[in-house]
Amino acid sequence: MNKSEYIEEEWLFEIKPKNKFFSLNLKEVWRYRDLLLLFVKRDIVTVYKQTILGPLWYLIQPLFTAITFTIIFNNVAGIETGKVPSFLFNLAGIIVWNYFTSCLNETSDTFKKNAAIFGKVYFPRVIMPMSIVITNLVKLGIQLLIFIGFYMYYMTQGMQNTLSKTIFLFPFLVIIMGFLGLGFGMIISSLVTKYRDLTFLVSFGVQLLMYVSAVMYPMSLIKEKLPQFGWLIEYNPLAYVVETSRYILLNEGSLSVNGLVYTLVFTIVIFLFGLIMFNQTEKKFIDTV
Repeated sequence: MNKSEYIEEEWLFEIKPKNKFFSLNLKEVWRYRDLLLLFVKRDIVTVYKQTILGPLWYLIQPLFTAITFTIIFNNVAGIETGKVPSFLFNLAGIIVWNYFTSCLNETSDTFKKNAAIFGKVYFPRVIMPMSIVITNLVKLGIQLLIFIGFYMYYMTQGMQNTLSKTIFLFPFLVIIMGFLGLGFGMIISSLVTKYRDLTFLVSFGVQLLMYVSAVMYPMSLIKEKLPQFGWLIEYNPLAYVVETSRYILLNEGSLSVNGLVYTLVFTIVIFLFGLIMFNQTEKKFIDTV
């Protein structure tokens, strides 16, 4: 046996470039699950490690935003929220919206933020944005506890139970929001490696997007008051998620099956497209970041 045959026989693994146009490789992600959990723990512990209030910031932001929306949009602008207290109406929409924006904003600069570690150690790169989506579930859980607390308070003040029988759909909506934020985040992260200006446009664009996503008003209001702009809501999948969430939690708004199907299809397309771009950028981003 010559030397080359011996080496070929002894090798257990062969390292070669990935040529697949589309690859999620769940088997490899599962193999690195400990690293995924480590990133999740890191994100939870270190973000507010040297802050005074720590995880309380998770609660302060939605509370102050809900109060601001209640004063401006309900008390000043006179937007009605039915039988549900305006504060609770706004809080429900803000909590769901915050999960999407957190997933989008924090994954949109994955390559740029982690260029140092990506250039030194190999692991499935998709683990990094996945860890962000999972980490934000913890934030969402904390904010939901605040919503439950205020919900119980208003019930003691005479508000009737508004939970819909479709409450089982709420985790499904959270999953949609997570994958939609992940998909858009991977697309933007892939583009940011070449076009740095997108980083500034994302935060500005997300703020504008909130106003056409029915976060602080029911979808029916725009169709009634501004029918010429109704298409902005009807073709916005985020609006259906926010509206459905409020319908499930507060029995306000509407439940559109067609809207949810459209949102699901839209989410799958965006996620797969984002994954393709992420996989392609992964091969050569180190040369441009």
